[in-house]
Amino acid sequence: MNDVHTRPVSGHVPVLRLGDVLLVTLQGDLYDSTAQQLQQDLAETISRTGVHGVLIDISGIEIVDSFLGRVLAEIAAQAKLLAARTVVAGMRPAVAITLVELGLTLPGLSTALSTEAGMELLTGRSPQAGAGGPRQESP
Repeated sequence: MNDVHTRPVSGHVPVLRLGDVLLVTLQGDLYDSTAQQLQQDLAETISRTGVHGVLIDISGIEIVDSFLGRVLAEIAAQAKLLAARTVVAGMRPAVAITLVELGLTLPGLSTALSTEAGMELLTGRSPQAGAGGPRQESP
């Protein structure tokens, strides 16, 4: 059974530890100071705990801009340097369209249609057929 720990990271951005994965749920707007604190706290938590994955659920995000795209890419780059993989889950079609229109490819990130599929990708279990499986972003 996985040990579950919740730690308030960067004020109002919840981070949940599920075994070897950190689950971050983004809701609404992510401001500069909150994003910087989240990046720093995630890097410290990855380093301290040795987790192998970061799952960022963005299903609560309705609008994306270049700032959020850059934040996600920077979190993925930092996690990769600390030997952790980053998956973004729950991207709405409008968000995906906006990211493409902005020219943001989010290198280093894998995507999954759901949080469950993202967890399967990070924990090495095969996704169930038709369950909104994981997708790998091209570099």
